[in-house]
Amino acid sequence: MINAVKRELPEYIEGYGKVKPFIGAYENIGEVKKTSVKIKSVKPGENKVLPSLRDALLKCGIEDGKTLSFHHHLRNGDYVLNMVLEEVAKLGIKDIKVAASSIFPCHAPLVEHIKNGVVTQIYTNYMSGPVAEAVSCGLLKYPAIMHTHGGRARAIESKDLDIDIAFIAAPTCDTYGNINGVEGKSACGSLGYAIPDAMYAERVVAITDNLVDYPACPIEISQEYVDYIVKVDSIGDPKGIVSGTTRITKDPVGLKIAKLAAQLIDESGLLKDGFSFQTGAGGTSLAVAAYVKDIMKRKNIKGSFAAGGITGYIVEMFEEGLFKTLFDVQCFDLKAVESYKNNKAHQRMSASMYGNPHNKGAVVNNLDVMILGAAEIDTDFNVNVTTGSKGIIMGGSGGHSDTAAGAELAIVVTQLTKARLPIIVDRVTTVTTPGETIDAVVTERGIAINPKRKDLLERLKDSNLPIFTIEELKNMAERLTGVPEKVEFDERIVAVVEYRDGTVIDVVRQVR
Repeated sequence: MINAVKRELPEYIEGYGKVKPFIGAYENIGEVKKTSVKIKSVKPGENKVLPSLRDALLKCGIEDGKTLSFHHHLRNGDYVLNMVLEEVAKLGIKDIKVAASSIFPCHAPLVEHIKNGVVTQIYTNYMSGPVAEAVSCGLLKYPAIMHTHGGRARAIESKDLDIDIAFIAAPTCDTYGNINGVEGKSACGSLGYAIPDAMYAERVVAITDNLVDYPACPIEISQEYVDYIVKVDSIGDPKGIVSGTTRITKDPVGLKIAKLAAQLIDESGLLKDGFSFQTGAGGTSLAVAAYVKDIMKRKNIKGSFAAGGITGYIVEMFEEGLFKTLFDVQCFDLKAVESYKNNKAHQRMSASMYGNPHNKGAVVNNLDVMILGAAEIDTDFNVNVTTGSKGIIMGGSGGHSDTAAGAELAIVVTQLTKARLPIIVDRVTTVTTPGETIDAVVTERGIAINPKRKDLLERLKDSNLPIFTIEELKNMAERLTGVPEKVEFDERIVAVVEYRDGTVIDVVRQVR
């Protein structure tokens, strides 16, 4: 069958089940039902603190086929996923499903567990490094299921993703299970991605390296959701929070793209008092924020909020009074952690509040402008941030699809070519975010506006911005690079890419 972004899909995928094809970004929003949760209540005097991870696993009824979840707030500094799976393997358990909100290079030991049959399926929003390569090469028994950040929360709340045991890396936890991310040697800030797991998993284990007397203060995830607590030497390295670029680019090409994007935002009419904004942590995206900051200060504009994973640069804009508040689902650097700890207007949001399409209103719905990246964009404005030029998984949606769907103006910023390859192509390798939700593409050679945004094209017709069609930008790129050969894939499906509503927008096949 063919879905709404012209991708051919099977009706059934082994290890996934019946396929519901993507039919449009806003077609599955309406009445939905959240699931009930089965919990084990606690009597007065019961002790939640256990001596070891092994004890916690046994108390939670670990057995073959269970689904274990993990959050990624320590990013590439996380120790918890590896230590739990090592203990699972020692117990001789097989066929585990790992539901990790993201997987990083630090999780390389997971590859051996895949080879040994300890882990046979992965659910994740983002995946990079050795695990992503192993999945792409077909080592995982069943296809990986790739969610968006909001889509994962939706899946947990609906039991499309049914978690048996959630393991929460807790920078601070008291003896009754109250958790925060702002105290302790492993402080990582907001714990927004862990909240759906804590609320809907059958069993919840807090793993902490800072066990404190009751009650902890502040409380971000409360005792009512936590079954057991295990004290370990270290849950991770908070320096690993800074994974990837979190500094403004100094590259002249990146700066030119950023300046054009900021000019586009200014010309759009959205940059005015009450402005709301989100950008990624990449160098070019942060440079857009820097140029937007200059315009806001020059025009004395006071924004409403900035959202998402928060960086130190966005904190600086907030501290200078350019935004009234920050909505933070995770902190991208230690400056953001400090701000989240000390400023009450720097607020936590859960993954569900952030981007779940099946609740009573996500924060993304109130975004004026979102700055996005891309590995590829096609002439239908579909974006790929899942696979690289060789077809290997190197990322995933994260919040990409959620914010694109919600924002009034979703802008992709990218170089026209990278590593002698065109970024704008006839057909992306993998569709992550549908083109109907992308409003503009900004490159160093010019800007393409989605033709469906006739209002924006009309507004910009008298501007000095270099506006081209997406086809014209593609042709420019191909004149520089030529047309690359297509990557060849086998028939075997190694990953299923779900849109935020749980429909299938694309699949990733094994690289030949």
